[in-house]
Amino acid sequence: MNGLMMNWQLTLDKILEHGNRLYPHKKITTMQPDGSLFRYTYADLYRRAKRMAKALVKLGVAPGDRVATFAWNDYQHLELYYAIPGAAAVCHTLNIRLFPDQLAYIVNHAEDKIVFVDGTLIPLYQKVASETPDVQHHVLFNAPREAKDALPNVLFYEDLIDDSDEDFAWLCTDENLAMGLCYTSGTTGEPKGALYSHRSMFLHTIGENAANALGVRESDVVLPVVPQFHAMAWGLPYACVASGADIVMPGPHLRPQPLADLIANERVTIAAGVPTIWNALYYELKQNPRDISCLRALVVGGSAMPRSLIEAYESQLGVNVIHAWGMTEMSPLGTVSIPLKAHEALGDAGLWDVKAKQGYPILGVELRIVDEIGRELPWDGKTMGELQVRGPWIIRQYFKREPTRDYITEDGWFRTGDVVTITPDGYMTITDRTKDLVKSGGEWISTVELESAIIGHPKVLEAAVIAIPDEKWSERPMACVVRTQEGWDLTDEELQEYLGERVAKFWVPERIVFIDEVPKTSVGKFDKKVLRRQFSEGQLG
Repeated sequence: MNGLMMNWQLTLDKILEHGNRLYPHKKITTMQPDGSLFRYTYADLYRRAKRMAKALVKLGVAPGDRVATFAWNDYQHLELYYAIPGAAAVCHTLNIRLFPDQLAYIVNHAEDKIVFVDGTLIPLYQKVASETPDVQHHVLFNAPREAKDALPNVLFYEDLIDDSDEDFAWLCTDENLAMGLCYTSGTTGEPKGALYSHRSMFLHTIGENAANALGVRESDVVLPVVPQFHAMAWGLPYACVASGADIVMPGPHLRPQPLADLIANERVTIAAGVPTIWNALYYELKQNPRDISCLRALVVGGSAMPRSLIEAYESQLGVNVIHAWGMTEMSPLGTVSIPLKAHEALGDAGLWDVKAKQGYPILGVELRIVDEIGRELPWDGKTMGELQVRGPWIIRQYFKREPTRDYITEDGWFRTGDVVTITPDGYMTITDRTKDLVKSGGEWISTVELESAIIGHPKVLEAAVIAIPDEKWSERPMACVVRTQEGWDLTDEELQEYLGERVAKFWVPERIVFIDEVPKTSVGKFDKKVLRRQFSEGQLG
């Protein structure tokens, strides 16, 4: 027997309608390319999203067509987050930090019909345009009229808005329709597309806004530093509108100084971004203090935040850090690390240990860990195994690819590629990626934990650890270390002595290389494949 409830479709237009009905006065603030602030309301967002959705249909966009964006975090990009799915099309966010050949591959693979391009990014996209002949229109915003010949078949965003109106009925009538497409950064092989549905993103929004997750509230002012091209900005453009929070968009201004100013001046309560951003912001705030007492949560994802940095933010700046974990394939939120009531007895040091973990799964996400032959392993906080996940906002296959046992198990779990432990109370800790673990003399060394220990040294700014061949031990860890400005005199011996008091003796790397910067991927993660290549070519060590 089925229940007798209404079949109310979980589509994203419902979120925008809700936001417009309950919170039409709430503010959206964007720092524009010239540094000025543009402000408007949820009511403006609603009207302009409707106009753009209608304009897309006039341009010939049909249900299921892919419409791409090549843009920063700003109000026009936010409008497209609703307008494109509202026209029953698929919002395909292009990563502006990918190489031209990767971008061309992604645009062609997705069969993008229209590409919206921020005027400040035209020089980047010009490297791609000649390789994507099937794109019918390039729509420019934040661009002067003189840019009309910069790309083929140029239209202007505001012209489309002005030539349209709000008399438009949303076309996304089925919750199972695709609404968003994000490609992985392609660290191994060609980039792969995660195709989200209205239903999956609606449920992700509910999960994200739960009190024991990010818990975005109407009283919040949210700064999504995480780019909108990175896994749909972690769902925050939907979570904020669903809860009625004010939104602050940084545009292209991702340096520490403007971010610090935005937090202080706009009284931001929640800011979300990757550890490299927050590491740089910490040093900016130490050198040039601001009043950031408004900030109730610094959300960290993308890669592990060193415990030492969590401690620094909380003990020195009074900022609560929320560690989160997820993947593009998971829409992306999977876990958050918020201490339980039972953890309060641990004291500050114990709480920072908890917060350094990737945390517990939010409702809607299931976890398990398995060994090399697929046997499920215990949640004892010690046993390491491969993490597998499942849930309503996790992919069952990649876009235009058949599911394979490489990433989907026979019983339907997604293989993350992460090696983890899980405590009895459900707190997950990523010990490494399967491809990054160092196996030395038959024993595993976690590069994640070793990096965290290294970064704890006051003279270290960044550190990445890779495995290098060793005749005796098969593999040994090599540390690639970036010193702080004040720590220019840090030596191998000093760092090795420091580590000897904090990690197992066999973990201490014999080889330490001091470098100017750790190479990073398009989304700000350490790019270890570059370091491995540099080592193999004799450029390191």
